[in-house]
Amino acid sequence: MTKNRFITGYSGLRALAVIGVILYHLNPNTFVGGYLGVPIFFVLSGYLVTDHMLKAYHEQGYYDQHKFYFGRIKKLYPPLIAVLWLSAAYIFLFQRDLLVKLAQIVVANLLNVYNFWQIINGQSYFERFATNESPFTHLWTMSINGQFYLLWPIVIYLLVKFAKKRKTIFWILFGVSLASALEMALLYHSGVDINRIYYGTDTRFFSLGLGAALAVIWPMEKLRTDVTITDTYILDGVGLVALVGLIWLFLSPQMNPEHSFTYDGGMLLFTLLTAILVGIIAHPSSHWNKWLTNPVFNWIGSRSYGIYLYQFPVMIFFEDKVTNVADHVFLYPLIEIALILVLSEISYRFIERPLGKITWVKLKNYCSQLFKKSTTNYFAKLQAIIGCLVFLIGTAAILVSPTVKARDFNKSQLATRIRANQVQQKKDNQVLITKLQKAKKKTRQRTKLVNEARRAAKSHPVNQSFEKYGISQVDLQLVRKVQLTAIGDSVMAGSSDTLRQLMPKAVIDAAVSRQLNAAFGLISQYQAQKALANNVLIGLGTNGPFPMTDLDQLMKQVGPKTQVFWINTHVPSKPWQNQVNHLLEMAAKKYHNLIIIDWYNYSKKHPNWFYQDNTHPTPVGSKYYSALIAKTIAKHARF
Repeated sequence: MTKNRFITGYSGLRALAVIGVILYHLNPNTFVGGYLGVPIFFVLSGYLVTDHMLKAYHEQGYYDQHKFYFGRIKKLYPPLIAVLWLSAAYIFLFQRDLLVKLAQIVVANLLNVYNFWQIINGQSYFERFATNESPFTHLWTMSINGQFYLLWPIVIYLLVKFAKKRKTIFWILFGVSLASALEMALLYHSGVDINRIYYGTDTRFFSLGLGAALAVIWPMEKLRTDVTITDTYILDGVGLVALVGLIWLFLSPQMNPEHSFTYDGGMLLFTLLTAILVGIIAHPSSHWNKWLTNPVFNWIGSRSYGIYLYQFPVMIFFEDKVTNVADHVFLYPLIEIALILVLSEISYRFIERPLGKITWVKLKNYCSQLFKKSTTNYFAKLQAIIGCLVFLIGTAAILVSPTVKARDFNKSQLATRIRANQVQQKKDNQVLITKLQKAKKKTRQRTKLVNEARRAAKSHPVNQSFEKYGISQVDLQLVRKVQLTAIGDSVMAGSSDTLRQLMPKAVIDAAVSRQLNAAFGLISQYQAQKALANNVLIGLGTNGPFPMTDLDQLMKQVGPKTQVFWINTHVPSKPWQNQVNHLLEMAAKKYHNLIIIDWYNYSKKHPNWFYQDNTHPTPVGSKYYSALIAKTIAKHARF
């Protein structure tokens, strides 16, 4: 069989794909569509593998499946095994809380079923505050690729044997791909867990399938070179439109992987644009192969496999040891990227490239030379020693893993508090909402209320235990009279019991992993029930940033007559902390009815107020948190 054309522009496309994925994992809120680099890899795999197989059947009448399998094993397994054992060794030495289920993870990856394991074990791709974020989360793509490489030679054999005509093969592959995309949309709207859809081989097949379908009708060896200049302009123009479309979707908020558009056709649209660009680059009369070929793209593209493998371990291990990410939002990501590139270069030079060409004879000769006393290649011996140490320590980690019991977050003190608070919150809110609906809205004079509070502070003090947390008895008396609607995330949910104790007239609606966009619907709901109080407390921003336009929308929705209190964020392990707090400062200057409760500056020098995540207050921290909120509300509330 004649040798395939080597299309250097595909290194450029791989470079763009892996850059997108890394940027997404570093800052998913800014590079919201960066995860779409994965479909680019899938389309390229589908196209190149299928084109190679069909060419063999056309020229030779058969395809050497054994050679294909052995080639894939040599190319894919050594770097994968290296990252698994290196990570296992690091975990054993420095981060033993990640030993839980490590053996299962390693075996699932070696058997190319890790995406199924993630689905069965309820592993989230999107959770920002997982107690033990896994350094292996991203390896689901390797399993889908592995399943594809295992089954595709059989699929193509059956299609060539029974479908025969390229036109028929194309429509079969295209039809199955569309069915996969349709299944993705249907499962999303049926309420299936989003991670099942994101990780599923069946729901992600269309990216591989459309690449394969492209290979059937656009075989790279049969693309004409004798085309007119007009045809070249058309090819280049279509390629430009496809690339601009890809970049737009990379950056578009519409492609948030937790939003419906992504699964209703957004990812399919991205895949179709990718397939078009892949086809254009392959055409010898297009300039896109040349335009995407340069030394930087060639370097990144050739090492894209290693870069992809090492990105998550580096990020998870680095950010576990460095907790003040919010204070170094540019420096720390640059350090992480540098570490990823260095490790991928080492992997490429000492694992991928040499082992990709290894044979049993070469391996035997290498081992025999290595252990000869006369051998003076001390660098090779050092490599072997380091490799053996990593293998032994990593293996020890894998072997002890089954004996390590998981720390069940659902049974932790924080999770127990949140659950208990939410149960009580639901009961109290039903009563309070009914009272709000019946209450006649009337304005009471603050001076009169303050005088009443002063008298009550002397005669009938309340919540005296909170005075040591920085709130006066007068404010404790005053805040009890405030009608309030509070909307927040898990930080507020963990402290809702103390907030309720201080503000018994407050409707508190707080939930885990909530972001700002959830507030719009909740406010509309309370407005429809006539249960939105004159004072609104917002505790959102922990789980991700938001634009000023969203804040403007919320302020417009509640109206200028409502006093809004917004708790700023203390989440130093996330890059958006300062971004959120700075935006809130600007908003407070813009809106006369917006008061910022400065929890960040109040708490930042008190790490003992927080659980290990340095974000959620402990029972003691909750009292400081609630006292600060109550004190601020008492001074500025509308009665």
